[in-house]
Amino acid sequence: MSRQPNILLITSDQQHWNTIGAFHPEISTPNLDRLVRQGTTFDRAYCPNPTCTPSRASMITGMYPSQHGAWTLGTKLLEDRHTVGEDFKQAGYRTALVGKAHFQPLKSTPEYPSLEAYPTLQDLEYWKNFNAPFYGFDHVELARNHTNESHVGQHYALWLEEQGCAHWRDYFLPPTGTMDPSVTYKWPIPEKYHYNTWIAERTNAVMETYQKEGEPFFLWASFFDPHPEYLVPEPWDTMYDPDKLTIPALVPGEHDRNPPHFGLTQEEDPDFTHLMETGFGIHGYRSHHYYEYGEKKRLTEYDKKKLVAVYYGMISMMDKYIGKILDKLDELGLTEDTLVVFTTDHGHFFGQHGLQAKGGFHYEDLIKLPFIVRYPGRVPADRRSHSIQSLVDLAPTFLSFCNLPIPTSMTGIDQKEVWLGTKEHARQHAICEFRHEPTTIHQKTYVDERYKITVYYNQTYGEIFDLKEDPGELRNLWHEPGYQMLKLELLLKYAWAEMGKEPLPMPRIHHA
Repeated sequence: MSRQPNILLITSDQQHWNTIGAFHPEISTPNLDRLVRQGTTFDRAYCPNPTCTPSRASMITGMYPSQHGAWTLGTKLLEDRHTVGEDFKQAGYRTALVGKAHFQPLKSTPEYPSLEAYPTLQDLEYWKNFNAPFYGFDHVELARNHTNESHVGQHYALWLEEQGCAHWRDYFLPPTGTMDPSVTYKWPIPEKYHYNTWIAERTNAVMETYQKEGEPFFLWASFFDPHPEYLVPEPWDTMYDPDKLTIPALVPGEHDRNPPHFGLTQEEDPDFTHLMETGFGIHGYRSHHYYEYGEKKRLTEYDKKKLVAVYYGMISMMDKYIGKILDKLDELGLTEDTLVVFTTDHGHFFGQHGLQAKGGFHYEDLIKLPFIVRYPGRVPADRRSHSIQSLVDLAPTFLSFCNLPIPTSMTGIDQKEVWLGTKEHARQHAICEFRHEPTTIHQKTYVDERYKITVYYNQTYGEIFDLKEDPGELRNLWHEPGYQMLKLELLLKYAWAEMGKEPLPMPRIHHA
């Protein structure tokens, strides 16, 4: 067995933690179930931020968003930030990313240029010849669209043309494509042209190249689903009967003790202008009686059921193509020497607490993640661990498994001994940050084995939930008289946690 394993990171996008068939009988995920049987599932894994860019940047920097600087959507990870791919490249590894990056915004400026912005995004000649290193990856094949978004382009569009799909624009929204925006749930794109097929095919081709050349690799297969819009090709759109699924819903009165923005989401036409600071959109701060994506459309009772059925269908379809990647590892004889991690960038609401999609609502539904680790003969098989994990821990832990030094810039924790099963815990808490506007939407959550506390910048309101006695997070204890000592204790623990995650750029080497 190789002492320095390959690293294969497989991620979904915006996947609720409780959507793995091994633990949830209403959904089918045979290939994720295979990883569950062959590896260790961590059921207390958290994101450092409940949106894409900040969390994804944390995965490759080993730093929190407040440290690496890509603090919200519409920002970018600055190119001078150190990434784990650079460490792997220096150690002789090949590094590659296939699928979604989202390290940069859809707009470019002279001061902050973005390769993921219009018009570069859709300059196919540019991407045909693109071979520059990208955040520590020496090989990338990228796309930027979730389902039928008009942001389609880059390597995925090139692949579609190579597959003979000359009319690929028919499957995407204007102005790029010609698809009818009113179509929902069933995506008319044939499965053979879906980006799941592209990601699996190209990931497998890259692995085959590295295997033939006998080179170790760090490879990220980054899927786009089940991020809405809720669209999936047949037959996946009808795989689940909406009337046979458990559909989450608001518990009457549950937001009565919560900060004001929770209750506002349940109003028909709420006013969130007091939170708008930059002038750009603020995710989640709207009426949740409507879809967040696409044209404004009210959610009917049918929609509330059907979107769950399609969300599950998107996960099941993605699972099929994750299986193709796992099968390829077996075929290439790489399984025993490859550390595989499956997770997502953050969670998702599909009715829980009356909410849809994401925003400044740090319930477990949004900040807790599916998280499975497999490394045959090393990581215990068919095990479930309650040890707290964070996505900031991925980079330092990957390096540790490969016996490579962990840069001092990384503030995530090395979880190697926990993954190996030789240590119960490496961290006692996780922190999730959400800074969606410079001052008006700025909150942080500290969560430990039992409790969760959320604090808001310049606000006296907050949240405290007892995850043992109130796992559904229905009773906010922040203002309750009998819990004020608990509040003080948790505020102190949160302050310690903030101090503990400060980076130490170098060790102390002398007394003065």
